[in-house]
Amino acid sequence: MVSFTLNAKTVSIDAEPSTPLLWVIRDQAGLTGTKYGCGAGLCGACTIHLDGVAVRACQTQVSDVAGRKVTTIEGLSADSSHPLQKAWVAVQTPQCGYCQSGQIMKAAELLAATPKPSRDQIIEHMDGNICRCGTYHNIVAAIELAAKEG
Repeated sequence: MVSFTLNAKTVSIDAEPSTPLLWVIRDQAGLTGTKYGCGAGLCGACTIHLDGVAVRACQTQVSDVAGRKVTTIEGLSADSSHPLQKAWVAVQTPQCGYCQSGQIMKAAELLAATPKPSRDQIIEHMDGNICRCGTYHNIVAAIELAAKEG
């Protein structure tokens, strides 16, 4: 059993210690907002926060989160009222939407550390989170809007 905090609730999960956190989140906790993209930590679709730091859930073993705080897209806000979630809608950022939860989680890490980032800081921070539809311009615009509106 591994116990940790998942979206502000303590959970105990019975899983092999080497099980990727992604599968624990999706299959055992039933939270499907975190997506499987590549399984190699290269695309960012599975980005979640571990103690406030954006990490790839496909590359994080469940044993690594014992006693720690995990936040998924579902835990970012109870009613989708996080400034990034509202900005994503206002800018009409997603096309297919598959990578967007990972994009938002990576952006949330940036805004938590740098509330008013420059465009260059946004682009540098978001590097590595891939959008197969190529909506990078809208992703940057949504982050800029969220930073502006706080």
